[in-house]
Amino acid sequence: MRDAVSVGRLVDHAPRSAVWTAWTDPALVEQWWVPAPEVCRVVEMDLRPGGSFRTEISPDGTAFGPHITGCFLAVDELERVVFTDALVAGWRPAPASFITASFTLRDHPDGTEYTATEMHRDAADRDQHEQLGFHEGWGIVTRQLAELVESRP
Repeated sequence: MRDAVSVGRLVDHAPRSAVWTAWTDPALVEQWWVPAPEVCRVVEMDLRPGGSFRTEISPDGTAFGPHITGCFLAVDELERVVFTDALVAGWRPAPASFITASFTLRDHPDGTEYTATEMHRDAADRDQHEQLGFHEGWGIVTRQLAELVESRP
């Protein structure tokens, strides 16, 4: 797929259930979803196909602005979460679209294999996202997710 980019990571010594919890508990998502020192706030997270996913971002935790406004397409417990910003809650068309993202979890002998894949409308949108720092930013949040999960009992 020419319009897709992926970032993967092995989450050492963390079972898939722990990574799943970090992905599905809004209070935990807020701890890793945006690159630090930015701060995330989960406004809506209705984890079901057609459910709302809305986050906000702030440079300092005081004034928040829009980040993601989208709709979950698939939620397969312990395996996969897929959302898009092409739709909002209830499968309603969004005013603008940039990404569809898929996050997969697989067991690994040393922990959990975590892969984030973003698909774009076309190669131009993909290239724009890469220029905005996709690999660096998604690498950071994937590392933050791993650090959060690996540090929890």
